[in-house]
Amino acid sequence: MALQALQSSGVAFRKILSHFPEELSLAFAYGSGVYRQAGPSSDQKNAMLDFVFTVDDPVTWHSKNLKKNWNHYSFLKVLGPRIIAAVQNNYGAGVYYNPLITCDGRLIKYGVISTSVLIEDLLNWNNLYIAGRLQKPVKIVAMTEDVALRSALDQNLKSAVTAAFLMLPESFSEEDLFTEIAGLSYSGDFRMVVGEDKAKVLNIVKPNMAHFRELYGSILQESPQVVYKAQQGSLEIDKSPEGQFTQLMTLPKTLQQQINHIMDPPGKNRDVEETLLQVAHDPDCGDVVRLGLAAIVRPSSMRQSTKGIFTAGLKKSVVYSSLKLHKMWKGWLRKTS
Repeated sequence: MALQALQSSGVAFRKILSHFPEELSLAFAYGSGVYRQAGPSSDQKNAMLDFVFTVDDPVTWHSKNLKKNWNHYSFLKVLGPRIIAAVQNNYGAGVYYNPLITCDGRLIKYGVISTSVLIEDLLNWNNLYIAGRLQKPVKIVAMTEDVALRSALDQNLKSAVTAAFLMLPESFSEEDLFTEIAGLSYSGDFRMVVGEDKAKVLNIVKPNMAHFRELYGSILQESPQVVYKAQQGSLEIDKSPEGQFTQLMTLPKTLQQQINHIMDPPGKNRDVEETLLQVAHDPDCGDVVRLGLAAIVRPSSMRQSTKGIFTAGLKKSVVYSSLKLHKMWKGWLRKTS
């Protein structure tokens, strides 16, 4: 199972986890502090550690965390756990971040998301926010035997492969595939214009090819849609209209709906299947899929960043944004030197 490639037994991560309430259905660490990246994020030792905690009951979890870690929260803490959980679930991408926290001598950022919200995002790509994080290698620190969650995690990886296939030519390399997959959740993300290094996707993929192979190898071996020559690192897919239609029909629901909205002329009101059949015959099929992804990612990333001003507080938001801009500036200097 592809999910097994995500497993980690990092003692340092579990030690950090011990500072938080235990009721987690999933906890994972991600980003440049976990997996080495090229470019301005290459200083792994001093990089901030990013975590996501998935909880069944956010009100109860935040209530316990407020008692343990009151100083982690912005001014919203005075409104209590119910308001914090409401802000978490109902605004942005359904995740509540506390950034710039010092824990066990490391600077960390952690997000909290409801299990039900995460499962919806993994299956349907409502926001492609945390689902996007989980399309790249992460370190799973804790996970319960939640069958629905495990199934959704696997389906998210399969959907990522299918979406990438639609944007690639008939023959391509592993690096081409993993670069497309890693870039799915950055399509249309305004932070790629302001705040992130433009070469971020390649910087993620190039040093971590082995981790991507672990994550996607079994899916590629078992997929009827692709000829995967693992030793040569090459792949071939069916780019016929019939093959593309099969792939389009298995895409997550929200992406299908966005493609339908882009392609459906005013007043025609075609059903999704009819639109996808048209797109399958379109030479620009891959570009349409990319536009559909951007239509999901752009608004969710903007809403989540706006929400961060309130959940982090103004001071931390300014500091965090300046760190991102500094990283982008370093990346630009590397290119021009």
